Amino acid sequence: MSRRALAPLRAGDRVALIAPAGPTSTERQQGAQQLLRQWGLEPVTYPSSTAAHPRAAYLSGADLVRAEDLVEAWCDPSIAGIFCLRGGYGTIRVLDLLDAERMLGATAKPLFGSSDITAVHEWLRERLGAATWFTPMIGTGSLLDDEVAVASLRAATFEPVAGRCFAGPRAEPLTTGAAHGTVIGGNLSLLAMTVGARGRSVDNSRTLALLEDIGEDTYRIDGYLMALLRSGWFDGVEGIALGSWMDCGPLDEIRELCLELLGPLGVPMVWELGFGHGPGAQSVPLGVPATLTVDADHVSLTVDPAS
Repeated sequence: MSRRALAPLRAGDRVALIAPAGPTSTERQQGAQQLLRQWGLEPVTYPSSTAAHPRAAYLSGADLVRAEDLVEAWCDPSIAGIFCLRGGYGTIRVLDLLDAERMLGATAKPLFGSSDITAVHEWLRERLGAATWFTPMIGTGSLLDDEVAVASLRAATFEPVAGRCFAGPRAEPLTTGAAHGTVIGGNLSLLAMTVGARGRSVDNSRTLALLEDIGEDTYRIDGYLMALLRSGWFDGVEGIALGSWMDCGPLDEIRELCLELLGPLGVPMVWELGFGHGPGAQSVPLGVPATLTVDADHVSLTVDPAS
């Protein structure tokens, strides 16, 4: 198996429940465990899931605890997949504590999560060449209380990714065309937050960028996009798929902002492909080659058949 590959899980597999960012309520943790057991999986709860940070209630345990959980789950050959319970904030604090050398020696496995977990997705792709799943968080109501989102996560968990086609019911073209590349991106604010790391060399050539966010005013989305543009993050990006902008500024404003700032890149761009924080959010793969098709009659992101 190539390091990029996303292997579907099977009934009986042991999977890790970790909390690289914020804490999750006991009720939501139990809901996540129950869902995984219903799917025939064996959830293994790691210390970060129930830990408490000595100072900050917004963090699920000390930074080292959260970092060690991710490393241990990734390197444990008996763990077939990793589910991050929730986002919030804190993942960026563990990145420099991860043991890249040790993790490179382990077999890649699917990791599921979104929002603040975007920082982990980026790190795994850039440092390990690993593909992952950008999914609603299994320890939150956004997933557990949403049957459509649950069905999409289940498909991501058990079905092969090769040849999968993703197209949201509210998708509309902003800039038409077709583009091919490796799928990258995720939560916009996290992408902006991680762009300035010392020693990080970003090469996004021949990629398709996914972007979404939650709870951000239009001017802050403007700032995040400008930070990425000025840093060169969009250099070489071949296509852009925008997701949901739940509880953000007026959607018409955000739509026009994206056209204003990203339109000049001259690449195919779609509005609301159906991933992110919104209801019925799809689980979409990162780190895999795909084709983005945007025209008046058809909008889709299709993973290469050989992935």
